[in-house]
Amino acid sequence: MTTIYTTAPTAPATAFGGFTRALGNLANGLAAYWVRREAIKALRAMNDRELRDIGIHRSHIDEAVWGRPDPEFGRRG
Repeated sequence: MTTIYTTAPTAPATAFGGFTRALGNLANGLAAYWVRREAIKALRAMNDRELRDIGIHRSHIDEAVWGRPDPEFGRRG
């Protein structure tokens, strides 16, 4: 049995294609930003005990949501 693999021809690079890709990237970035802001809002609404249960301190909410490394994360004080 013979299997033939074909791929669709790639579309030529156009200014319109670049524009739509940039617009899509902008929309995805904006949506991700809104989701992170909502997560921050939800975490800030929690009390200190609830935050401690999930392993973060109130001062580390932004870093936890944005994924920034924190050398103090996980240390008990």
